Amino acid sequence: MAPRRPDGAGAFPNKVEPPAPDHKDPGPLYAALDLGTNSCRMLIARPAGGQFSVVDSFSKSVQLGQGLESSGRLSRASISRTIQALRICKRKLQRHRVKNMRLVATEACRRALNGRDFMGLVARETGLELEIIRPEEEARLAVISCAPLVGRRTEQLLVVDIGGGSTELVWIDLSQVPPEERARSIMRLSLGRDSPMGEGPRARVVDWISVPLGVATLRDQFADVEDDAGRFALMSCYFEEQLADFSPYEKEQAREGFQIIGTSGTVTTVAATHLGLRRYDRTKVDGLAMTSDEIDAVIQGYLRAGPEGRRADPRIGRDRQALIMSGSAILQALLRVWPTDRLSVADRGLREGLLYAQMSSDGVLGEGFP
Repeated sequence: MAPRRPDGAGAFPNKVEPPAPDHKDPGPLYAALDLGTNSCRMLIARPAGGQFSVVDSFSKSVQLGQGLESSGRLSRASISRTIQALRICKRKLQRHRVKNMRLVATEACRRALNGRDFMGLVARETGLELEIIRPEEEARLAVISCAPLVGRRTEQLLVVDIGGGSTELVWIDLSQVPPEERARSIMRLSLGRDSPMGEGPRARVVDWISVPLGVATLRDQFADVEDDAGRFALMSCYFEEQLADFSPYEKEQAREGFQIIGTSGTVTTVAATHLGLRRYDRTKVDGLAMTSDEIDAVIQGYLRAGPEGRRADPRIGRDRQALIMSGSAILQALLRVWPTDRLSVADRGLREGLLYAQMSSDGVLGEGFP
């Protein structure tokens, strides 16, 4: 399946929900649920100044897309695991009495022949109304989640979201935005101009692409290759081939003023390994800048460890040892295509983007956003 992108470069579709009336109560709860190819994740949070404070969360590997590559359908076992996880999410939403929520599904449900039927089953079995979002919206929300990490000196920004079933890349031009407004200009990608945060200069989306290869789907494509290092090399080269039509690909980019932000379990796991963390600590990982040499050193360490060594690594675990290599292959390909001294690590993604978008649209985010 070829990567998807709109005809020509430009901004995302200008479909904006009208802002809700200004809220005086700073304490409404919001929820965001991301049902991906590999995991089901949810955050419940309330606005806290220009950010938000997490009240409750949920994350579970459901492997919804297992077998999808060969059959084109979501399997009964995958559906059963996912329904069980969504029932837990439903109980959390009820316990916290959450009224403001957005619950979305991504690549596995987009591609599956029975994806729409699955949405109906979820509604009947759990009472949750999930929506299957388009790749461009998934990319936009991932970008919004990373807005607080955008540097004031950044003029060209590449945000990479490595998912289970797809990888989204968005290239943004910030050169015409004043340095103090660059983070906020990213947030304005989701807002109408009459929204409290919608006034002011906006970032310009130069190009974006959704490659239908994520950690799970890329792994599945090369599952028949027995040699660990050979499989890794093939995955990395194959992913690089999928980027040939991405507009900024052929342009030489100056390293000064260029920032890559990576958001995914792969990127955060590589960061945790680099830091030598025995127990994952988001405060140390989110916002960390890693050099390309540091990233390569971690990946080479994964290859030397082999499958058994990766299974024994508490930062990776038995279930994710193969996924970390397909994700690392994607990461290595990106750093090969766009040589850069540093990559910013984001422990944030679609859920955070959903929360920021909802809160910004409702006008409940206060001062304090970068």
